[in-house]
Amino acid sequence: MSLSRRRILAGSGIAASALTLGPLGQATAAQEAAPRPFRPHDWKSVRAQFLLAPEYAHLSNFFFASNPTPVREAITRYRRAFDENPYSFLDDNMFRRDEDMLWRDVCAAAAEYVGGKPEEIALTSSTTMGLALVYNGLRLKPGQEVLTTTHEFYPHHESIRLAVEKWGGSMRKIPLYESAQKFSADEAVARIRAAIRPHTRVVGVTWVHSGTGVRLPIAPIAAAIGELNRHRDEADRILLVVDGVHGFGVVDEDVAAMGCDFFAAGTHKWILGPHGTGIIWGKPESWALLRPTIPSLMAKETTDAWRQERPPAGPTQAAWVSPGGFFAYEHQWAVIEAFRFHRQIGRGRVHDRIAELNGQIKEGLARMKHVTLHTPVDAERSAGFVCFDVRGHKPPEVVQIFRDHRVIASGTPYAVPHVRLSAGIVNFPKDVDRALRVVRSLA
Repeated sequence: MSLSRRRILAGSGIAASALTLGPLGQATAAQEAAPRPFRPHDWKSVRAQFLLAPEYAHLSNFFFASNPTPVREAITRYRRAFDENPYSFLDDNMFRRDEDMLWRDVCAAAAEYVGGKPEEIALTSSTTMGLALVYNGLRLKPGQEVLTTTHEFYPHHESIRLAVEKWGGSMRKIPLYESAQKFSADEAVARIRAAIRPHTRVVGVTWVHSGTGVRLPIAPIAAAIGELNRHRDEADRILLVVDGVHGFGVVDEDVAAMGCDFFAAGTHKWILGPHGTGIIWGKPESWALLRPTIPSLMAKETTDAWRQERPPAGPTQAAWVSPGGFFAYEHQWAVIEAFRFHRQIGRGRVHDRIAELNGQIKEGLARMKHVTLHTPVDAERSAGFVCFDVRGHKPPEVVQIFRDHRVIASGTPYAVPHVRLSAGIVNFPKDVDRALRVVRSLA
């Protein structure tokens, strides 16, 4: 292990210290007064890890993460090392020795969280990039289709549209429900199964719908597709692609056990990682079906093949799909600390806390006659969103009223917009009460 890498990892979650290292590994003066120890089982201590402005009730936590202390400190360590000696630090940790490549530690941390293996992880900059790499890399035959739903967000629909135009396939959308409040998981599975045709090659869905708050049952959908695949040739089997970003870091479920073929998610939302980071998880046999879109700097075989003027040998691997070019490595590598932060708190405790607070929002709104609640009250059919309308007020107006009262809410960016609140582990019941008081005042 190189000296610079050892020095950096000594300050990360891979070792014990959390100091920002100055020249020659000395602690900076700003850290002479050490912060209080992090107590992951104390929600006040969890909240203290964030620099969120205390005068606001931050109830749009899904959007763009405020990073906790360990993530910020990791970014600072890496950035300092790059500023001190950019060539050597990047060469030591990205190119020199395979065992020293820090991206492998990121893949290992992500794999532990999803319940998979490091070699099943590709690193990206966002959910959008992940979806685009998957759909653009799938070689559809002329006439084959991608079946998706009417509930997807723009990047998912657009990734599919661009891909089918390229490959000569087609795209078809179906609704899984007419009323989000009355959403039925069994009916959604049945609708997908009934809509699949002999020429359907891919089914693309979103785990948690950001326009309604509905959470799809991915494992039952995968099981239904698996049944249909028993009667198909391998070259025509139906692939399941999931936009998972708004369940990732919220729902206590192993992604690798869901049964999907590809799962794309940014890690700068609910995972609380640095901005501009994300992952794709995929089954090894499904990675083999993809054609890489952007040359990778994380695949020895592809660069060796270039030097030797031959095609890469073997099936496509996840690392081949990880985009190359120089990234903001201080961000990409600090994702390790975001996953570690979740592990310290406990994925189950994070799930329960988010469900509890958002349940408080839903229950409070459901009692107001001037409010139309769109998100299912049942925690099994929803996750971290609560979408609603206030009679007599347009959603942008309600969002502004919230902001005037120092409550950060959002509006859904769909053709039919709604107001949206989203509580996370940085929140307390008093934040929810504050938001409900604002809505109550609009009666």
